Amino acid sequence: MNDSERHETGMTVRRQVLGDAHVDRAIDGTDEFTADFQDFITRYAWGEVWSRPGLDRRTRSCITLAVLATLRHDEELAMHVRAALRNGLSPAEVAEVLLQVGVYAGVPAANRAFTVARETLRQEAG
Repeated sequence: MNDSERHETGMTVRRQVLGDAHVDRAIDGTDEFTADFQDFITRYAWGEVWSRPGLDRRTRSCITLAVLATLRHDEELAMHVRAALRNGLSPAEVAEVLLQVGVYAGVPAANRAFTVARETLRQEAG
């Protein structure tokens, strides 16, 4: 795959996982300073890694939630809680992932992640 094809594939997967509204906001907010970074994450995170056949999107979402919770990247965690729902995880499965984080990454990280996830799930439920 060349870079153009990788970008196209990445944009398709990015929109499927994160939703058009989120991706449109990211694109609309892109300027000269952030353009290379937006291209980079579209081609590599979405066009290379998220589009690989080795794991399904549900599994990738579980891994992503666990890593973001562990690293306490709250904003990205909220975004990926929404993505996990799009990828077929239930709120109960999100909680299971965060419980796993508590055991292997520490209770404080999981506690914060549960707070972020609960608020995100409330917003999504509407």
